Amino acid sequence: MDFYQEAKQFAKEHIEPYTRSSDEESRFPVESFEEMGKAGYFKLLIPEEMGGLGKTAVEHQQAVMAFAESNPTAGLCYMMHNVALMTVLNEGNEELKKRVVNDIVENNVFMALAYSEFGTGTHFYIPEVKVEKKENGEYVFNGVKSMVTSATHASYYLILTPSTEKEGAINNWIVPIDSEGLEFKMDHWKGLGMRGNVSCPMQINGVTLPEVNRIGEEGSGEAQVFNIVAPYFILGLASVYTGLNLRLSNVTNDYALNRKYPDGSNLANIETVQVHLAKIYSNALSSKAITELAARSLVDGEEDAVAKIIAARVCAIERAIESSNLAMRVGGGKTYNRMSEIERLMRDAYAGQIMAPSLDILNVWLGRAITGQPLL
Repeated sequence: MDFYQEAKQFAKEHIEPYTRSSDEESRFPVESFEEMGKAGYFKLLIPEEMGGLGKTAVEHQQAVMAFAESNPTAGLCYMMHNVALMTVLNEGNEELKKRVVNDIVENNVFMALAYSEFGTGTHFYIPEVKVEKKENGEYVFNGVKSMVTSATHASYYLILTPSTEKEGAINNWIVPIDSEGLEFKMDHWKGLGMRGNVSCPMQINGVTLPEVNRIGEEGSGEAQVFNIVAPYFILGLASVYTGLNLRLSNVTNDYALNRKYPDGSNLANIETVQVHLAKIYSNALSSKAITELAARSLVDGEEDAVAKIIAARVCAIERAIESSNLAMRVGGGKTYNRMSEIERLMRDAYAGQIMAPSLDILNVWLGRAITGQPLL
């Protein structure tokens, strides 16, 4: 059994049983993440010499896709851990890296991103949080991050802030959950889709951090966002929505086969339905193909890897939205009345177009990438 199939089997046993309750209760899939930790998925990208599994962006893509096939929310939250972890592994100082990695390896904790803000939204590389450097070398932070996935459940949150020394530059910081002055506004989360990610505001009230918690050199945050965070994050979202596409195809096929008429025939016998099922299936496979291609391109260091990753995410999300609309037509009144998971998958699909960077921004970036222009 290859890695992807192993991850699918894990998801069927430990993620799928909690998918419905996670959505209906807007509840983080705690049980699933506890099992992920036990199975070693949180240390997927940590080098073997540091106690990890030593895997690459290919396995990152496969695990996220497999998890999302059972629950897109679980795939989404898991991929954000991998993105945050890769940033620390590549840019963190040795003390910070050792502390975080040891905590993940020994205690099965995971990480999350806290980049978006109410004012700048998906332009998270323009942070508004206030930072003051004290005489003792520590830094004090005040502000609000607007949509923090895995809120209250992750052990570490990455935030972007203005640089205190370089005009117009930004820094990337890691904030432990037990930091004094950190508060989550859980009652603000009323998501239409991806409801289990509890993406609520994070209030930063005078949080004090030592310089060691800054990831990378002073003012290097933007380079980290575009060179590390963006490729793994965008690839991760492509994988989430590819998993959703695959699930949607399987669920819609099953529904069409099992919806019987009095004469014993079923929905799948109707030509119009067959056309819809064919399109949904084609969308799923095309999304899977381009996302796998993008992951391999990143690992191989291909010159157009970023363009392929952006295209994969655009393709996956647009296909998911199109397929969910077709699936709702196949499901009809029963699905509209929430008697099928197609309705949940449709809500999850529509969430993808506004996740940072939004589809509109991504298409601009893609146009620039394939013509050799800088993304910004």
